[in-house]
Amino acid sequence: MWNSYLGKRLKGCRYAFKGALLLLRNEASIQVQAFIAIIMAFAGFYFEISAVEWMLQIFAIGLVISIEGLNTAAEEIADFVHPDFHNKIGFIKDVAAGAVFFAAITAIIIGCIIYIPKFY
Repeated sequence: MWNSYLGKRLKGCRYAFKGALLLLRNEASIQVQAFIAIIMAFAGFYFEISAVEWMLQIFAIGLVISIEGLNTAAEEIADFVHPDFHNKIGFIKDVAAGAVFFAAITAIIIGCIIYIPKFY
């Protein structure tokens, strides 16, 4: 069964789920993002946001957590390839962190667009 098309897809899902659990267990930044995601979900229920607002919020949360995961992967690979300080490795890590920054700013803007009007 595991050699069939469906079996291979299911096996891939298992690895993806394992990776998500590893991120949640071991990465403080992912844990913080997951905590913020839970708070935002409660806020969504409290303020009874619309379906479109839910979609934007879920997209923003997924974007930040996904990019944070890719940043972690890039850092781990860089540290494995070159454990000592190197300017190129530092550049790679900074660029990956910059991608997280852009995603986080985007999520904050989406959150402000959704929630600021709820206070008026």
